[in-house]
Amino acid sequence: MSKNKLAVIFPGIGYHCDKPLLYHAKKIAAAYGYKVREVPYTGFESGVKGDPEKMHRSFMKAMEQTEKILEDVQWESFADLLFISKSIGTTVAAEYARRHNLITRNIYFTPVGATFRFHPQTGIVFHGTADPWAADAEIEEGCRACGLPLTNIPGTNHSLETPEDPMHNLDVLLDVMKQVNDYVKA
Repeated sequence: MSKNKLAVIFPGIGYHCDKPLLYHAKKIAAAYGYKVREVPYTGFESGVKGDPEKMHRSFMKAMEQTEKILEDVQWESFADLLFISKSIGTTVAAEYARRHNLITRNIYFTPVGATFRFHPQTGIVFHGTADPWAADAEIEEGCRACGLPLTNIPGTNHSLETPEDPMHNLDVLLDVMKQVNDYVKA
């Protein structure tokens, strides 16, 4: 395993690092020689969706925990930094990179609207068109403004799934992971 490549996984509030999108993305990163580091922040309030104050407090809590979890990383020893993030983790990844002057490549799974206020760096974005956490227009405009390629997945929710068709969900997951694989290996 190459010592100069690091992938950092930033989960969502209820979407931990072993759920499908993050689990498979980190396996792909590891297969391409990335050392993988997870940021397992916890302790969020309930009822965050739709409540800007709770969302902000959750972001602040996640940032505080992320600073502690990653304080021992010697960033300068890595030539290639890949941030893989989900939901509120997309805001944390963007802000962490900004605060620490890191140049990162990114995989943004189902970002929230606030993500684009943190000036996300280069990467790819995946969004479900039935995502109750983020409006299609907000995500499309944010990606356009930041120059980020967006893959909209019709009819899928914040986990890029549909509740009624598990076999379709597997097809979606495979398609998404093919794009992730192509991005990671580039």
